[in-house]
Amino acid sequence: MTIELIEPDWPAPTQVRAGTTTRLGGVSLGDFESLNLAEHVTDDPHAVAQNRERLADNLRLPGEPFWLTQIHGCHIALGERDSPGCQADGVYTSRSGVVCAVLTADCLPLLLTDRDGREVSAVHAGWRGLASGIIERAVARMSAPAESILAWMGPAIGPAAFEVGDEVREVFIKQATEDALAFEAGRPGHWLADIYQLARQRLIRSGVGFISGGDYCTVADRERFFSYRRDGVTGRMASLIWLERG
Repeated sequence: MTIELIEPDWPAPTQVRAGTTTRLGGVSLGDFESLNLAEHVTDDPHAVAQNRERLADNLRLPGEPFWLTQIHGCHIALGERDSPGCQADGVYTSRSGVVCAVLTADCLPLLLTDRDGREVSAVHAGWRGLASGIIERAVARMSAPAESILAWMGPAIGPAAFEVGDEVREVFIKQATEDALAFEAGRPGHWLADIYQLARQRLIRSGVGFISGGDYCTVADRERFFSYRRDGVTGRMASLIWLERG
């Protein structure tokens, strides 16, 4: 089965390849059906290995993705310097053939490049990462001026499904009062948070010139996406970006 890749709608040069997988097209069974790409969940390791091989073959990847040990922090690894598997929630490279990758199942995957297609970055942004400044760090890591950066927000939990407590809302409002616009009152002591809006506001404040995406809800679309909030035990999608070799 061909692996579906949801690709960014952005004016990136042709040498920039990017997108997010769905849960379709793999061999994993049960809770992980079928294209689970994460080793840290309780899926059969042989199935994960087969899924990763399918991913590489279907997308004709130039190399093994730079998988991370994601910790809901704000560290950005460097593809030219750091080792795959390091603790980070984003990876940056300006070297062709290095496949930046993050795994998600409700958290926001954010992909960055510049209008000239000279550098790329993949970011895993849950609410903790957003509050810790991972987007600002990812933008600062890029050598291009912010107005030349292109950003795409891949599939994440939608605002109708992302219920959080007062304490989460307060973290954001203390940082920027306009973040209150990303929260809608729900049941007592709880709010519906718009992770796309929280990310978009940070990208805007960082001066990013082009922002797209934010069109999906991983919780609502059971057929296409894994969702930790919905299912608990589940797989992970991959969001990848790389520069094709010339």
